[in-house]
Amino acid sequence: MIQVQNLCKSYNNSKVLTDINLQVHQGEIFGIVGQSGAGKSTLLRCINGLETFDKGKMIVNDTDISLLSENELRLFRRKIGMIFQNFALLNRKTVLENVMLPMECWKYPQTAMKKKAEELLDMVGLAGKMKSLPNELSGGQKQRVAIARALTLEPDILLCDEATSALDPAITKSILELLADVNRELGITIVIVTHDMSVVKTACDRMAIITGNKIAVQGSVADIFLDEPPALIELVGRREIIAQPGRTIIKLAISDSGINQFLYSFALDLKIDFSIAAANIEQFHNNSYGHLYLSIANENIERTAAYCASQRMDCVIFEPGVRSGVE
Repeated sequence: MIQVQNLCKSYNNSKVLTDINLQVHQGEIFGIVGQSGAGKSTLLRCINGLETFDKGKMIVNDTDISLLSENELRLFRRKIGMIFQNFALLNRKTVLENVMLPMECWKYPQTAMKKKAEELLDMVGLAGKMKSLPNELSGGQKQRVAIARALTLEPDILLCDEATSALDPAITKSILELLADVNRELGITIVIVTHDMSVVKTACDRMAIITGNKIAVQGSVADIFLDEPPALIELVGRREIIAQPGRTIIKLAISDSGINQFLYSFALDLKIDFSIAAANIEQFHNNSYGHLYLSIANENIERTAAYCASQRMDCVIFEPGVRSGVE
């Protein structure tokens, strides 16, 4: 669906993106995260041709967009919708008129425009707001209008540039649920740029972290949060876990449903003294995974490691003292 190959982008000799290699699969929700200024939004605008790049390739739907003429690029952009943090609605137009606007630009018949806009507003839950003006809507409602407008030309891809950053947590959750519905019901590939880790945990199948204008890591959301690579810890911070004298902390990657069974078997089979130092179980796109931190007496560490290996359980042994996991 989207292939980025060795893409580089700079402004006034200042590197913004360096050797970006990325693949977004058809029908998935993909998250791009990183600190402010990392180049996330620039990469997003390169995908739909709003930004040019210095070298590399951007292949979307088997089309190398750097080879397109201006007219071909205009036709190409019809199949890519985009929503923004600030909604980008026209205040003097009604909700219905805002949604119809892209179709007006392409000279759709009036009857077809109105029918399509009404269908989309019904889909996003705003059938009763068609005659309202944007300043009469809440932030969440404005973003729903923006989503409906982005879908009018029946795109294959929807790009979301910090689309929930201006919304409170409850409204953010409702918008992410709407995007999941759009993805599932219409089969649209969605790329989300965000700095909010809860967004990628809730909505995304896979993700990439941009650090220092490069992609530091990419893969499934659950795998990245379970592996805790340095790029992730740099973004979310560390949590200190202190081992008591004579004891060592071990970290286990585990699913929520498997915790009780593992602890029961662990205690029954090893018959050693242990305590739970910390636990961090989170929801990743309808599945629960996380880490369990156990405090084990030093003399039992080798037995514990061997047992975990026999159970095919990922186990990290921390040296005595202060060690960290993600917040």
